[in-house]
Amino acid sequence: MKKVILDLAVTLDGFIEGPKGEIDWCIMDEDMDFNGFLSGIDTIFYGRVSYDAWGNYQPASNAPLAEQAIWEAIHAKKKYVFSAQDKEGGKATYISADIATEVNEIKKQGGKDIWLYGGAKLIKTFIQLGLIDVYRLSVHPTVLGTGKPLFEDLQERLALRLLKANTFKSGVVQLIYEPIQ
Repeated sequence: MKKVILDLAVTLDGFIEGPKGEIDWCIMDEDMDFNGFLSGIDTIFYGRVSYDAWGNYQPASNAPLAEQAIWEAIHAKKKYVFSAQDKEGGKATYISADIATEVNEIKKQGGKDIWLYGGAKLIKTFIQLGLIDVYRLSVHPTVLGTGKPLFEDLQERLALRLLKANTFKSGVVQLIYEPIQ
């Protein structure tokens, strides 16, 4: 069965965005092997705001070839958008109701794993519904002091088991956890 993987950059103090939505603190090292992660998924879950911002993003024509290749790989994936606005058409399938049932049906389909891209509201919903199978958090050596926190308004404690920790030359530490049932 497919797994839902939350793969996300987070600051040392637990923010996923700065106070104005900035993510300029994110570091991409070659040794992070983001292409390897992308090769292990075939589906991406977005909230509507994140999809509107990044779901069809195209890098500048003069962007480095590596960046262009990453976006090409991202856009080759099947995309689902979770939104109260029920839309049809386009390059994504919209889901507006019964999230847990829909996600569990998608997980039963053959293929590779699923990247829970976000945003924060969708991530919070997935945490509360127990729909995340793997938490893959890349902790960046930056402290913002304020911004959008990753874990906010949790209804109950979330117990996780560390599967693996990776340290990169930039100082980013990637922590991979699974929920303890």
